[in-house]
Order: sequence, then structure tokens, then C-alpha cells
Amino acid sequence: MTNVAERPKIRLPSDLSYSFEWPKTGDEEKDAVLADTEQFIKAVDMAIAEQDPLDKAYRFYSEGEAAAGSQRFIQEFVDYKDRITGTKRYFDAKVKINADGTAGLVYCEDQTKAYNKSLKTGMTDVDTPSSDSYVLYRSLLRTGEQGVWITEKLTSQRGSAECRP
Repeated sequence: MTNVAERPKIRLPSDLSYSFEWPKTGDEEKDAVLADTEQFIKAVDMAIAEQDPLDKAYRFYSEGEAAAGSQRFIQEFVDYKDRITGTKRYFDAKVKINADGTAGLVYCEDQTKAYNKSLKTGMTDVDTPSSDSYVLYRSLLRTGEQGVWITEKLTSQRGSAECRP
């Protein structure tokens, strides 16, 4: 399926970077799920940086429970006047295309080099890495009208043994 959608532009702070350690699978659909999930992750972080819990970019890549959960997550950062800085690492992605055309994706995040930065003071809250720095995500996606993989459900498990070294 060719992705010809008019995708939102994602602009992130220069002090925020990503390491997506999930190589191409060779399967066009699975690779599209991974690529659109990368954009969803970045779009949520852009909404946090711009302090906009209703930003259209993350809502382009999510609907339903996932969009509502993302909005609450972004709102927490807005309430605290914080954003994310540092490097976020994503790895160990497993994609499954289901018989009904949906996709399941399980992946890990390493937050040991990602921190909260206060927009009021400019100070970065550097935490000591712990087991809570590793998060396991499970998502359910479907293709939208424009051929984009949209995250509909997303759960996270902080401190997951599956994701810790």
C-alpha cells in the first residue's frame, strides 16, 4: 500500500533525539507500521514541546483510546510546564499483521538518557536510571483512508523486565 497521505510536518527541539533500533523487516506492511509508529511517537513529543494537548499531528497518527491517552499524557507535561530533552531509544519491535487487516506492535523504550526539562526555569531534571527507565508498549493499529497506520490502542508497562538489559 502506497502512503500518499498529506502528512503533518513534525518539528522537534534540537536537544531531543531518537534512536529507533528496529531494522526494516522486508515486509512492506510491517515496515509501514514501524515508520508510522515512529512518526506518532515524534508527534506526541512535538505536542509536548509546543504545549498543545490538541495538536493535530499526533491525532493524525492516532484515534480512539490511543489519542485520548496521548492527550492526557501531553496535558501532564503542559500542567507542569515541562517538555522532554535528551535521547529516547526504541528497540525490540515485533509487528504482526492480523487476519482482519489490523496490526499488533510490541516494542521497548529506553528512557535512561531522556529527561524532563522545565519550560519555566530551563533546568533539566536528570534522574538516575532505574528499572522504571524501561517501558514496554503494546499497540493496535489499523490503516486509515489515506493508507497511514493509525494507533487505536496503546498500553505501556513501566519497569518491564522484557525491556531491561
